[in-house]
Amino acid sequence: MPLHVPPAPAPALRSVLTALGSPTAVRQAPTPSLRNAEGPATPDLPLPVHVLDAITPEGVRATRLAGWRFLIRCGDRAVAAAETRLTPDGWAFSHFFEGPYVASTERALRQAESVAQPYQARLLSVPGLYMLTLWLHGDCTADGAAGHPQATDLLVPLAPAPPGIAAHRPHAVSDLLPVLTLRATPAPLLGQPA
Repeated sequence: MPLHVPPAPAPALRSVLTALGSPTAVRQAPTPSLRNAEGPATPDLPLPVHVLDAITPEGVRATRLAGWRFLIRCGDRAVAAAETRLTPDGWAFSHFFEGPYVASTERALRQAESVAQPYQARLLSVPGLYMLTLWLHGDCTADGAAGHPQATDLLVPLAPAPPGIAAHRPHAVSDLLPVLTLRATPAPLLGQPA
Protein backbone atom coordinates (compact mmCIF):
# COMPACT_ATOMS: atom_id res chain seq x y z
CA MET A 1 0.00 0.00 0.00
CA PRO A 2 1.66 3.27 -1.11
CA LEU A 3 -0.36 5.43 1.33
CA HIS A 4 1.44 6.12 4.61
CA VAL A 5 -0.43 7.39 7.66
CA PRO A 6 1.89 9.18 10.09
CA PRO A 7 1.71 7.99 13.70
CA ALA A 8 -0.38 10.21 15.95
CA PRO A 9 1.08 11.40 19.22
CA ALA A 10 0.32 8.76 21.89
CA PRO A 11 -1.42 11.30 24.18
CA ALA A 12 -3.78 12.28 21.33
CA LEU A 13 -4.76 8.65 20.79
CA ARG A 14 -5.17 8.08 24.54
CA SER A 15 -7.45 11.11 24.82
CA VAL A 16 -9.70 9.76 22.04
CA LEU A 17 -9.78 6.28 23.60
CA THR A 18 -10.72 7.84 26.95
CA ALA A 19 -13.52 9.85 25.32
CA LEU A 20 -14.82 6.76 23.51
CA GLY A 21 -14.85 4.92 26.84
CA SER A 22 -16.85 7.69 28.48
CA PRO A 23 -20.62 7.16 28.16
CA THR A 24 -21.11 10.85 28.95
CA ALA A 25 -18.79 12.08 26.16
CA VAL A 26 -20.42 9.80 23.59
CA ARG A 27 -23.98 10.49 24.77
CA GLN A 28 -23.49 14.27 24.73
CA ALA A 29 -21.79 14.31 21.33
CA PRO A 30 -23.83 15.71 18.44
CA THR A 31 -23.30 12.44 16.57
CA PRO A 32 -26.39 10.22 16.37
CA SER A 33 -24.50 7.70 14.26
CA LEU A 34 -21.91 7.26 17.02
CA ARG A 35 -24.51 7.14 19.80
CA ASN A 36 -26.56 4.56 17.90
CA ALA A 37 -23.65 2.47 16.63
CA GLU A 38 -23.74 -1.21 17.45
CA GLY A 39 -20.52 -2.85 18.48
CA PRO A 40 -17.27 -1.35 19.68
CA ALA A 41 -16.13 1.99 18.31
CA THR A 42 -12.43 2.27 17.57
CA PRO A 43 -10.25 5.18 16.40
CA ASP A 44 -8.62 4.58 13.04
CA LEU A 45 -6.52 6.41 10.44
CA PRO A 46 -5.14 9.34 12.46
CA LEU A 47 -4.46 12.29 10.21
CA PRO A 48 -2.72 15.54 11.13
CA VAL A 49 -4.95 18.51 10.34
CA HIS A 50 -3.02 21.47 8.97
CA VAL A 51 -4.57 24.88 8.41
CA LEU A 52 -3.69 27.21 5.57
CA ASP A 53 -4.69 30.64 6.86
CA ALA A 54 -3.35 32.71 3.99
CA ILE A 55 -2.36 32.08 0.41
CA THR A 56 0.01 34.55 -1.20
CA PRO A 57 0.57 34.98 -4.93
CA GLU A 58 4.07 33.57 -4.34
CA GLY A 59 2.62 30.36 -2.91
CA VAL A 60 2.24 28.70 0.45
CA ARG A 61 4.68 29.93 3.05
CA ALA A 62 3.66 27.58 5.83
CA THR A 63 0.79 25.81 7.43
CA ARG A 64 0.08 25.33 11.09
CA LEU A 65 -0.88 22.10 12.78
CA ALA A 66 -4.37 22.47 14.27
CA GLY A 67 -4.84 18.95 15.61
CA TRP A 68 -5.19 15.28 14.80
CA ARG A 69 -8.36 13.74 13.41
CA PHE A 70 -9.28 10.08 13.89
CA LEU A 71 -12.02 8.32 11.96
CA ILE A 72 -14.21 6.41 14.41
CA ARG A 73 -14.98 3.00 13.00
CA CYS A 74 -17.76 0.64 14.00
CA GLY A 75 -17.41 -2.59 12.09
CA ASP A 76 -16.29 -1.91 8.55
CA ARG A 77 -17.33 1.74 8.23
CA ALA A 78 -16.52 5.12 9.72
CA VAL A 79 -19.49 6.50 11.63
CA ALA A 80 -17.91 9.66 13.03
CA ALA A 81 -14.62 11.40 13.66
CA ALA A 82 -12.79 12.61 16.74
CA GLU A 83 -10.66 15.70 16.83
CA THR A 84 -7.81 16.41 19.23
CA ARG A 85 -5.98 19.67 19.83
CA LEU A 86 -2.76 20.74 21.44
CA THR A 87 -3.21 22.52 24.77
CA PRO A 88 -0.60 23.91 27.19
CA ASP A 89 -0.88 20.54 28.99
CA GLY A 90 -0.39 18.46 25.83
CA TRP A 91 -2.75 16.74 23.43
CA ALA A 92 -6.41 16.65 24.50
CA PHE A 93 -9.66 15.34 23.07
CA SER A 94 -11.67 18.19 21.52
CA HIS A 95 -14.92 16.76 20.12
CA PHE A 96 -16.71 14.09 18.12
CA PHE A 97 -18.48 15.02 14.91
CA GLU A 98 -20.15 13.49 11.89
CA GLY A 99 -21.24 14.79 8.53
CA PRO A 100 -20.17 14.67 4.89
CA TYR A 101 -16.44 15.04 5.55
CA VAL A 102 -16.31 11.71 7.40
CA ALA A 103 -17.47 9.66 4.41
CA SER A 104 -15.61 11.94 2.01
CA THR A 105 -12.33 11.44 3.90
CA GLU A 106 -12.79 7.68 3.91
CA ARG A 107 -13.53 7.72 0.16
CA ALA A 108 -10.50 9.90 -0.64
CA LEU A 109 -8.22 7.64 1.41
CA ARG A 110 -9.47 4.56 -0.49
CA GLN A 111 -8.85 6.34 -3.80
CA ALA A 112 -5.35 7.38 -2.68
CA GLU A 113 -4.42 3.78 -1.91
CA SER A 114 -4.59 3.01 -5.64
CA VAL A 115 -2.07 5.71 -6.61
CA ALA A 116 1.23 4.20 -7.74
CA GLN A 117 3.50 6.72 -6.00
CA PRO A 118 3.80 6.52 -2.20
CA TYR A 119 2.38 9.47 -0.27
CA GLN A 120 1.94 10.50 3.34
CA ALA A 121 -1.71 11.29 4.15
CA ARG A 122 -2.62 14.54 5.88
CA LEU A 123 -5.58 16.90 5.91
CA LEU A 124 -5.32 20.52 4.81
CA SER A 125 -8.04 22.96 5.79
CA VAL A 126 -8.52 26.22 3.89
CA PRO A 127 -10.90 28.12 6.19
CA GLY A 128 -11.17 31.15 3.90
CA LEU A 129 -12.83 28.93 1.30
CA TYR A 130 -14.64 26.54 3.67
CA MET A 131 -12.57 23.80 2.07
CA LEU A 132 -10.98 20.61 3.37
CA THR A 133 -8.57 18.53 1.30
CA LEU A 134 -6.75 15.26 1.65
CA TRP A 135 -3.13 16.37 1.34
CA LEU A 136 -0.91 13.69 -0.18
CA HIS A 137 2.62 14.68 0.80
CA GLY A 138 5.42 13.23 -1.32
CA ASP A 139 7.89 12.71 1.55
CA CYS A 140 6.62 9.65 3.42
CA THR A 141 9.35 9.95 6.05
CA ALA A 142 8.54 13.56 6.96
CA ASP A 143 7.16 14.56 10.33
CA GLY A 144 3.40 14.61 9.71
CA ALA A 145 3.01 17.53 12.09
CA ALA A 146 5.30 19.89 10.18
CA GLY A 147 5.92 21.29 6.73
CA HIS A 148 3.94 22.89 3.99
CA PRO A 149 2.55 21.70 0.64
CA GLN A 150 5.20 21.17 -2.01
CA ALA A 151 4.47 21.89 -5.68
CA THR A 152 4.42 18.16 -6.51
CA ASP A 153 2.20 17.14 -3.59
CA LEU A 154 -1.40 16.32 -4.38
CA LEU A 155 -4.51 17.91 -2.90
CA VAL A 156 -7.81 16.03 -3.14
CA PRO A 157 -10.73 18.35 -2.30
CA LEU A 158 -13.26 16.60 -0.08
CA ALA A 159 -16.98 16.87 -0.70
CA PRO A 160 -18.58 19.28 -0.32
CA ALA A 161 -16.00 21.33 -2.20
CA PRO A 162 -16.38 25.01 -3.09
CA PRO A 163 -18.28 25.70 -6.33
CA GLY A 164 -16.12 25.16 -9.39
CA ILE A 165 -13.63 22.87 -7.65
CA ALA A 166 -14.20 19.17 -8.33
CA ALA A 167 -14.34 17.01 -5.22
CA HIS A 168 -12.33 13.78 -5.15
CA ARG A 169 -10.18 14.78 -8.09
CA PRO A 170 -6.45 14.94 -7.29
CA HIS A 171 -4.75 18.22 -8.14
CA ALA A 172 -1.04 19.00 -8.00
CA VAL A 173 -0.45 21.81 -5.51
CA SER A 174 1.16 23.80 -8.34
CA ASP A 175 -2.11 23.55 -10.32
CA LEU A 176 -4.64 24.09 -7.53
CA LEU A 177 -2.80 26.84 -5.64
CA PRO A 178 -3.37 29.54 -8.31
CA VAL A 179 -7.10 28.73 -8.27
CA LEU A 180 -7.21 28.94 -4.48
CA THR A 181 -5.19 32.16 -4.52
CA LEU A 182 -7.64 33.75 -6.95
CA ARG A 183 -10.62 32.57 -4.90
CA ALA A 184 -9.17 33.63 -1.54
CA THR A 185 -8.08 37.11 -2.69
CA PRO A 186 -10.82 39.64 -1.96
CA ALA A 187 -11.97 41.66 -4.92
CA PRO A 188 -11.24 45.41 -4.78
CA LEU A 189 -14.14 47.56 -3.63
CA LEU A 190 -15.92 49.69 -6.23
CA GLY A 191 -14.12 52.98 -6.66
CA GLN A 192 -10.89 51.57 -5.19
CA PRO A 193 -7.81 51.14 -7.38
CA ALA A 194 -7.14 47.53 -8.24
